[in-house]
Amino acid sequence: MRVRSVLVASVVVTALAIAWSTQAAPQASEIKRAVLQKHDLKVPGHEGVMVSVEIPPGAREGRHTHPAADLFVYVVEGTINVEVDGKPAGTYKAGDTFFTPAGKVHEGINTSNAPVKLIGVFATEKGKPLTAPAK
Repeated sequence: MRVRSVLVASVVVTALAIAWSTQAAPQASEIKRAVLQKHDLKVPGHEGVMVSVEIPPGAREGRHTHPAADLFVYVVEGTINVEVDGKPAGTYKAGDTFFTPAGKVHEGINTSNAPVKLIGVFATEKGKPLTAPAK
């Protein structure tokens, strides 16, 4: 009887450990993005696009690029880690700014327990996608 109780307890503990470990961090699809405004720039064929982004605790954007857009970012709230290929990772908190050049593979990661809120401004070629997954 004791062996059976230990076996049942082991199975339960293992099942709980597996369930806990497979709970994924929030995915990129849970990140909220909204275009706030869009305007033509004086540079022919280019436009400025202002966006807001909210990244929940534990979420990752996924490695991506902005193929035809330079991106300027202001951190409104929280702290974000940004990994850019070829550069040391950077950590930015509320009030900080950072820049990502067109075509550079990067990823924003919220490793904190609070949401991160960002305002980004793209200077981009009209008609081109703002974001593309990294290859």
